[in-house]
Amino acid sequence: MNKFLLLVLILFFCKNEKKIFSFLTVNEKYTKEIDVIQDKSQKYNSLFKKNPDFIATSFDYPVGKPNAKGYYDAQKFKENNHLGNDWNGLGGGNTDHGDSIYAIANGYVSFAKDIEGGWGKVIRIIHKYKRKYYESIYAHCNSIGVKEADFVKKGALIATIGNANGMYLAHLHLEIRDNIYMDIGRGYAKNTSGYLDPSKFINKN
Repeated sequence: MNKFLLLVLILFFCKNEKKIFSFLTVNEKYTKEIDVIQDKSQKYNSLFKKNPDFIATSFDYPVGKPNAKGYYDAQKFKENNHLGNDWNGLGGGNTDHGDSIYAIANGYVSFAKDIEGGWGKVIRIIHKYKRKYYESIYAHCNSIGVKEADFVKKGALIATIGNANGMYLAHLHLEIRDNIYMDIGRGYAKNTSGYLDPSKFINKN
C-alpha cells in the first residue's frame, strides 16, 4: 500500500476513533434490541397459538366491572403529561384501598412484581386482539393475585388497589400500550408514542 495513503488512513482513524466506536456501540445496541423484539414476538405468537381461548375479544374497565361503576378517572390520559388513567373510588381518599382490580381482557401475564419506588406492585398483561398485540399495565397495587406466565380471562380478579407502599392516596394507575416492547417508563411524558388513551380504547373495543 502507498505509504502516503496508509498515513492518511491512520490519521483518519485516530481522528475519528471515538465516532467510529460510538457508531459500532449504537449499532450493536440496536441489533440486540431487534433480537429481543423478535424473540418476544415469536414467544407470544407461540403462546397464543397454543392457548387460543385467551385471545382477547373485547375489553372492560379494570374497576367496578364492566363499566367502572363507583369509580372516576382522577387524572386523565395526557393530563399533566399523564400516560394513563388514575382510577379512584367515588368516596375519595383511601376509601378504595383494597378494592378489586380486574383484567381488562383475556391475556398473558408477562410481569407481576413489586418494583418499589413510585410504581409499587405492578402487573403487565399482553393481549392479542385482532391480530395485533397490546399491553395493559396495573400499578400501585396493594396485593397481586397472579404470577408471571399465568393466562387470565377478562374480568378475572388480578389484584387490589393500593398506594405504592404509602407514596400516594390509593388509586389504580392503568396504562394501555400498542408498543409492547417498551420498559416500564415513568408514567408521565410529553411523547405519548406507544401509549393509548385507556378509556377511549376500552369504550371503542
